[in-house]
Amino acid sequence: MSSHEFGDGPNSLYEETRLPEFNIVRARRETPGAENVLHFNNAGAALMPEVVSQAVNRHLQLESEIGGYEAAARAARPLARVYDVVANLINGHPSEVAIVENATRAWDMAFYGMSFQTGDRILTCRTEYASNYIAFLQVARKTGAVIDVVPSDDSGQVDVNALANMIDDRVKLIAITHVPTNGGLVNPAAGVGQVANAARIPFLLDACQSVGQMPIDVADIGCDMLSATGRKYLRAPRGTGFLWVRDGMLDKLEPPFLDLHAASWTGPDTYELQPDAKRFENWEGYVAGRAGLCAAAEYAQAWGLDKSYARIQTLAAGLRDKLSSLPGVSVHDIGVEKCGIVTFQKTGLDADDSVEHLRDQGINISSSSPFSTRLDFEDRGLDTLLRASVHYYNTDAEIERFCEAVEGL
Repeated sequence: MSSHEFGDGPNSLYEETRLPEFNIVRARRETPGAENVLHFNNAGAALMPEVVSQAVNRHLQLESEIGGYEAAARAARPLARVYDVVANLINGHPSEVAIVENATRAWDMAFYGMSFQTGDRILTCRTEYASNYIAFLQVARKTGAVIDVVPSDDSGQVDVNALANMIDDRVKLIAITHVPTNGGLVNPAAGVGQVANAARIPFLLDACQSVGQMPIDVADIGCDMLSATGRKYLRAPRGTGFLWVRDGMLDKLEPPFLDLHAASWTGPDTYELQPDAKRFENWEGYVAGRAGLCAAAEYAQAWGLDKSYARIQTLAAGLRDKLSSLPGVSVHDIGVEKCGIVTFQKTGLDADDSVEHLRDQGINISSSSPFSTRLDFEDRGLDTLLRASVHYYNTDAEIERFCEAVEGL
């Protein structure tokens, strides 16, 4: 394998891909898995486009041919572009980006980097994800901080007015999930950002399900920290993710652990943190996955996030309508703005059994339970839901086939 494949030449997998007007035929042709399965599990892990799997596989091949360290050294310059590409994806600056293993690790590095004391308040939403809420509980137990949950409004989204009324000088963090794991909801992140900025309170946004699905602009949202994964709507490999931390927030966080990459050992008793967001990384990582993350972020931007999100919303709206018309099926999506996640139940069916039956037919979906968003499930009196999450490469014909399969369960 030549070094040219990892450089700046015309065949480089790292150079920007430019696509014409949205073309579903091309989107599916460049998604090999679309020929094998009906994939409505994009909120779990989307099908990778061919350019992403090629980027990963070529780097793995190079590792097998010349060694892991040597492959990373040869590809160092193109691999470093991931910071620019990810920053451009969310309208941040490359120095504000840390590449990490997954969204949970990204979120944890930000949250556990904060300092809390007895009586400090953490404000969150009723649709908050379990991993985040468990972290709140742990820190509250250890420090005496208090978790206060902002009520939802009549639509089911976080009530921004109620949030504003809960602000006082004890609030040390506002942390919400942008797109919850179930319910189809898109929380009004920019409205939350306005409240947080006016009160000068740090704002941590879990964008695990929104990055890659819709346009994200950290300047417009007004968040101080944002965590995201690669495997979901961004269509990158598993084991990839990133943390964005606003430059002015960097020195207000203490990374919960350090290594010789995050910091430099400057003397027997001293060390210095990396000057940028790389202080939240660690030395060892999935290098081939980083190549895939870079390719995926470029690919998403080349389609145009406005255009692809409009298609996702149209497909999801059509799926909701068709499911709602089926006997015994009830859709349980909430919010003013709804995204590509569609959650529903069918009378008399066990959700996990249904997932397996559909998988046997070449149809991929998932289920959601109180274990992932307990407050929301309890508020709405729900048990396990089926979750079908569409992407722009899905089709109306797949929606028809899917609904026929659900009707036949």
